[in-house]
Amino acid sequence: MEITPLCNMPPDDTSVAVLETADNNPSASPDSLSAHLHFHEKVTADNAQYRGVHPMVTLKSHNEHLAPLIAKALQFLPPSPPNVSPSASIAVRSTDRWLQKQKPDFVSVTRGPGLMPSLSAGLQTAKGLVVAWQVPLVGVNHMQAHALTPRLVHALESRNKGVEREPRFPFLSLLVSGGHTMLVHSKGLVRHSILARTTDIAIGDMVDKAARFILPEDMVGGSKDVMYGRLLEAFAFPADVEGYNYTAPATRAEELSRKPSQWGWALTAPLAETRSGSKSKPTEFSFSGLGSAVERICKGRETAMTGAERIDLAREVMTVAFEHLASRVVMALKSLDAESESIATLVLSGGVASNKFLQKLYVLAVTSLPRFRIIAN
Repeated sequence: MEITPLCNMPPDDTSVAVLETADNNPSASPDSLSAHLHFHEKVTADNAQYRGVHPMVTLKSHNEHLAPLIAKALQFLPPSPPNVSPSASIAVRSTDRWLQKQKPDFVSVTRGPGLMPSLSAGLQTAKGLVVAWQVPLVGVNHMQAHALTPRLVHALESRNKGVEREPRFPFLSLLVSGGHTMLVHSKGLVRHSILARTTDIAIGDMVDKAARFILPEDMVGGSKDVMYGRLLEAFAFPADVEGYNYTAPATRAEELSRKPSQWGWALTAPLAETRSGSKSKPTEFSFSGLGSAVERICKGRETAMTGAERIDLAREVMTVAFEHLASRVVMALKSLDAESESIATLVLSGGVASNKFLQKLYVLAVTSLPRFRIIAN
């Protein structure tokens, strides 16, 4: 049995979990272990006044909340069995007495990539725990964790021990967040290769910045959530996104041809050097130019934008950005197929992956691929 406190530190979240994996068969494959989440809680730093993640405000939140969260998590450790060796248990203070709890087998903590102050807060706390408990420290790669999270979720939801985890290897992961954008080919738990990554800013960063220009000021100023991409999605699709009449481009040339809107502006697809796509750099993403185009459109106005134009611009910037992501996925699938490697699953992971329009776009983009499925993490 393994019991792991997970000190997972995204930039503005302080998060702690206690996870147990177990199987009655000692010879069972690690790919078929069941899992149980004893505790998971997070606190998000209040960065609203800065309209973005402020490193020092976030660090202060980590320092204030990490220790109390760990103290709370320890209450949820399983009780120590009778007659167990003292080295296999720890004493945890309850309300009115001390309790003997099973000592965690190791402590895992995010080691990167990410903001150094945030990472340091988690790493230093985790080091203190492993020294006190004399257990190993496992540093977790933030992006690798995104890619493997669906397998953890499947382990938590599966009641049948011995069932192989899903998704099965190999699979692709599109990791899209405010700090990272990459397409990863996963062949095993520790066998990952990056097929494409952003050469400038992350898609989440671009969408958040575009939202600050497109959204009415009262929406931005009145929001406590600094991840403005969620606000932009809600603004662009006030009803159900499924009702939005979107048709995926049938060809690469169709994707690259953008007609001017009724308002006179048009957004160009990133890295669109040729209509054939031969120079479109299939191993790269780029979003800075798209964000700058939105800024020019919004700042170059002599009159204020109407609500209808703002909605059209919000929908168009997401369409262009998400189709840019999809084009690299399709190129990668074709390349792997040419190498006789069959990929049946695409994992959408990271904060931007929760965007319902992104999910809809990908479902339509891969409709021609039989037995292909998408997991939105």
